[in-house]
Amino acid sequence: MAIEQTIITWIHLLSASIWVGGSIFLGAVLAPLLKKMSLSINERLALMIKTGRRFNKIALPSLIILIATGIYNSHLVLQSPEILFSSSYGAYLITKILLVIALIITFAVHIKIFSKDVEEKIIAKQIPDNELQKLNKKGMILGETTVIISVTILFFAALLNTGI
Repeated sequence: MAIEQTIITWIHLLSASIWVGGSIFLGAVLAPLLKKMSLSINERLALMIKTGRRFNKIALPSLIILIATGIYNSHLVLQSPEILFSSSYGAYLITKILLVIALIITFAVHIKIFSKDVEEKIIAKQIPDNELQKLNKKGMILGETTVIISVTILFFAALLNTGI
């Protein structure tokens, strides 16, 4: 049983690394780099969307794996439902669950705003500059929100791990 739990924990941590590391890279490395390049806003947004779509091919499965392994890990600790409402572990877990829900909603909104249709319109230069600016701003806010929520979830995972 110990080796199985080790493998599940490793998969959970690997998935968290992919999700959070990739999100931080997009927001803290790629977005600022694109701002400094002499590309038009159309080209910057198109490149960011294409990169985001490519990242989503590993990010979405990682998020699903994180949720599944998180549920499994919590199930091992929560032998009775009372623990969920009568312990610090339960309070941290409930907070983490709420943060994961907020993360999923933020991610879904991001995907909806930057749909394939919007990407095609950006590439075809069919969106006016003022709308592109608004899209860019929304993308930045959603990206930053994703990173903040993700890092906060990691903090609560550490709290759960230490049993505080």
